[in-house]
Amino acid sequence: MRKEKRQGYPTDLTDTQWAVIEPLFVGMRNRKWDKRELVNAVLYLVDNGCKWRALPHDFPNWKTVYSFFRRANSTGLWEKILEQVVKVTRLNAGRNPNPSYALIDSQSVKTVYASEQIGFDGGKKRKDENAI
Repeated sequence: MRKEKRQGYPTDLTDTQWAVIEPLFVGMRNRKWDKRELVNAVLYLVDNGCKWRALPHDFPNWKTVYSFFRRANSTGLWEKILEQVVKVTRLNAGRNPNPSYALIDSQSVKTVYASEQIGFDGGKKRKDENAI
């Protein structure tokens, strides 16, 4: 829980966004750093694609942020946060908070059997059924 206010980043949570996920952090221990500050650091890393050690110095130490991220990942906290965000987003759009159906897009993939039937003739640079 840092006293001085740091520079804001575009990836920081707004007060409204924090209000949506803040209840998920109730009952968790607060040490030196506020949970909102740790979430902001993770969002900065995800958005910018930088290395953990390249985290700006006005965020918590990279080891602290990484430890928070790892624990939140193993306890399923990130999934709970995403579920909460989806529910609020759907409610704000006037929809049922829980989806009633889902669509899955699939792609056809050739099996190993199909590739055994046709070989590649390196000398002719073309596919040929008699190349094997």
